[in-house]
Amino acid sequence: MATRALILVEGTRANGLPYVKAAQHLGLHPITLSADPAQYDYLAAEGFEAVRVDTNNLDALIDECSRLRATYDIAGITSLGDSFYATVGKLCRQFDLPGPNPASIQRCCDKFVQRQLLAEAGVPIPAYRLASNSAEVESSAAEIGLPVILKPAVGTGSSGVRLCRNADEVAEHTTYLLGGKYIWRSSPRILVEEFAQGPYYCAEIMGNEVIGIGATDFGPPPHFVGRESIFPAPLTDDENERIADVSLNCLRALSLGWGPACIEFRWTKLGPVVIEVNPRLAGGTNPRRVQLAYGVDLITEHIKLVISEKCDLRRKHSRTAVARLLVPDRDGILDWIDGDSRAAAISGIAEVKLYVKPKTPIVRNGDYRDCIGHVIAASDSQAQTEAILQHAVDLINWSITPFPTPGDELSAALTPAPAQVAPGKR
Repeated sequence: MATRALILVEGTRANGLPYVKAAQHLGLHPITLSADPAQYDYLAAEGFEAVRVDTNNLDALIDECSRLRATYDIAGITSLGDSFYATVGKLCRQFDLPGPNPASIQRCCDKFVQRQLLAEAGVPIPAYRLASNSAEVESSAAEIGLPVILKPAVGTGSSGVRLCRNADEVAEHTTYLLGGKYIWRSSPRILVEEFAQGPYYCAEIMGNEVIGIGATDFGPPPHFVGRESIFPAPLTDDENERIADVSLNCLRALSLGWGPACIEFRWTKLGPVVIEVNPRLAGGTNPRRVQLAYGVDLITEHIKLVISEKCDLRRKHSRTAVARLLVPDRDGILDWIDGDSRAAAISGIAEVKLYVKPKTPIVRNGDYRDCIGHVIAASDSQAQTEAILQHAVDLINWSITPFPTPGDELSAALTPAPAQVAPGKR
């Protein structure tokens, strides 16, 4: 009998390893298809099978899956991010496997089209305009009223997203996006949005069931880099119900409802306003926090759905899980980073991960790539979890030597700059 295999189209830094390990735990042989398998350290380190293939070429993926099917019983095909999730839907239809509707995924991943569909369904969203040049951005910002959010119409991880509080910042970020510095995944189109102000929440969904709602605090503007995330969010029953109701309306408006989704909100003076619908499992620490808080392993349950096995989304317990993201406050060369093993040894700490190694250049981009690690704690109460987390984070330190500024090369050679030490709580 042929070995049952799970095909993963590309991976991710945060959840790639949990996916391949969950597949193994379910008795599957995970195979990652990637344009560059070397970018995922866990594949070589753990000896997982990977195949180099152009993942932007559907025909190449079909040919590779057909080749693999001659050796393996392909039980399912999926992906960890929305960049390839529409492609996954097409592959699943090609090989008669369960998967998402590719047309629905494509519509959802275009943020302008997504907003049009949500607006038509009466879902509360910020005012928005689509612009393709600086004049259109400027007029759209004036129509909506400052401050505004500028973001690429297609993209993830807050890449290219910025709060613009005045006309100069609008012009500056427009120049960045359209001037050749920003790498576009599609034709350059900018979404200009009203800045919805209020606490941030994210609904975690599988199929048509809202598993729970988390909350995140961000670093200082103008960027949106997460600093601390809690699950479940400290909401009243009525607030939970209102977010859940709007979430299900989003799924109906976008013809979603198969597999995982995460929906981002801001709670404004008008109540919950939808910022974005993501037609895939949330990235980062979200799946781990859901598992710690409720005992629901969203990664495993997603794979079960992919291979036509019955999901179990019942809550096993109710705890509070909080993650702190480690974000440096300067660019430069990372001299050293330590304290992770001491932090991990603290009772109540569930996970400590560092994403970088000494001598790594640190260049902040104002998005998810700024994080250099995370710490997750869990306990029976929010106050206790926060205390455990802070104790652990205080043990993690690093040193960053700033890059030399132009003209400082000779000075740096004669007098080495002192290292800057930053505590992990930054």
